[in-house]
Amino acid sequence: MNHQETGHYWNENAATWTLLSRAGFDTYRDHLNTPAFLEKLPDITDLKGLDIGCGEGHNTRLLAQRGAQVSAIDISEVFIQHAKETEADSPLNIHYQLASAVDLPFAENTFDFATAFMSFMDIPETEKVLKEAFRVLKRGGFLQFSISHPCFDTPHRKNLRNADGKTYAIEVGEYFKNQHGDLSEWTFSALPEKYQSLPKFKVPRFTRTLSQWVNMLIQAGFIIEYMNEPKASEEAVKQYPFLQDTQIVAYFLHIRCRKPAK
Repeated sequence: MNHQETGHYWNENAATWTLLSRAGFDTYRDHLNTPAFLEKLPDITDLKGLDIGCGEGHNTRLLAQRGAQVSAIDISEVFIQHAKETEADSPLNIHYQLASAVDLPFAENTFDFATAFMSFMDIPETEKVLKEAFRVLKRGGFLQFSISHPCFDTPHRKNLRNADGKTYAIEVGEYFKNQHGDLSEWTFSALPEKYQSLPKFKVPRFTRTLSQWVNMLIQAGFIIEYMNEPKASEEAVKQYPFLQDTQIVAYFLHIRCRKPAK
């Protein structure tokens, strides 16, 4: 499966994904993953940035609100349409463009920084994606991205809960098996009845080990400067009990790497 075939699946998912995420059901994103990502993001005021795999633009707008001059791309026409409509209603000077991360439509040394929120693990040609991000960054520019944690989002995965419904372990297996487009079907948890009739997301999976991710970054030319495995605080779990399982294992991995200045 290549990036164009994968993009077809995400285009089919995009309308439902936009509806549900904007209704507040992308709970792990809104209450853990994105806040942790932004907490460690360097100051981007007045910097020129690129958001790769922007979806309907939720996180892109958060970048623009921090004072950056942001461009954004996604391979899904439906996602880009939703993003452009929101930009027209509430302008933040974001330039959205339909494009693939495998072939970015920008010149070398264009951007001060690039971001990718939970998109890189959904693109089969990951090596090309990282090389493209490296190419369009200026010398000294950084790439910060989040992915599902490769050690715990494995081909075999089972959430083990006690009698009270609390997670006490995550059973993982087949860590070294690289998936190449195996389809999974799922939706956001705990949807109200009125949303139950909506189609589930069909998501191609591409799994890699942690060492494969690190080596791909090194081979692309990046210098890794920061990694994070966010977990919910006790206060957050009291407010949002569904986050309890993120205290048992890391669901997400954040990496910031930099193009050498020389």
